[in-house]
Amino acid sequence: MGLLDTILGRSKPVRPNLDQLFALPSAALTLQAGAGFVPTGLGSVCFAGVEGGGFARIRQDVRELLDADAGRAGHPVEFSHDSYGYTWLLARQPPDDTAALVNDLHAVNTLLEDGGFGPQLLCSLMSFQDAEQRPLGLVYLYKRGTFYPFAPLPGLGEKRDNQRELQVRALLGDDLRIEPDLARWFPVWGAPGL
Repeated sequence: MGLLDTILGRSKPVRPNLDQLFALPSAALTLQAGAGFVPTGLGSVCFAGVEGGGFARIRQDVRELLDADAGRAGHPVEFSHDSYGYTWLLARQPPDDTAALVNDLHAVNTLLEDGGFGPQLLCSLMSFQDAEQRPLGLVYLYKRGTFYPFAPLPGLGEKRDNQRELQVRALLGDDLRIEPDLARWFPVWGAPGL
């Protein structure tokens, strides 16, 4: 960072710290105790669509790594594409094993980053629901190194529960590095697992 960058208001981008994902199990406990949201055992990673032999090899490595998990019988990893052209990977674990799910999400992100696809990584998401089956996702923004809550309103199209999102932000402020810029709390409509 030079003097000119400071004068023009440019800032150095935050380096992603994938180890922040390991704060999710304790945040899950706080979320359950404070708001009644429990993990669903579903988590996903979103990245920009990439093609080619290098990516095909990484995709196969991810599949082998996650599908080889002995506890994953009948729960293979799933790849899908959304209407915006992004690729999603959906991982499953028992709902009471958030640590295993976080390990899966971390491993996928690490494999993609180590394979040279770090710039294509967008976000990771861990899914929750309350007693009324209302969904909530904790989204990790890869390029910002921050989390934010996303609470879609079921059955109402593309509408979200902003009040619930702000309540969750207040609740998890000590557990996770929450994204301070609300304009960056992007909706992830139709995210697998949510």
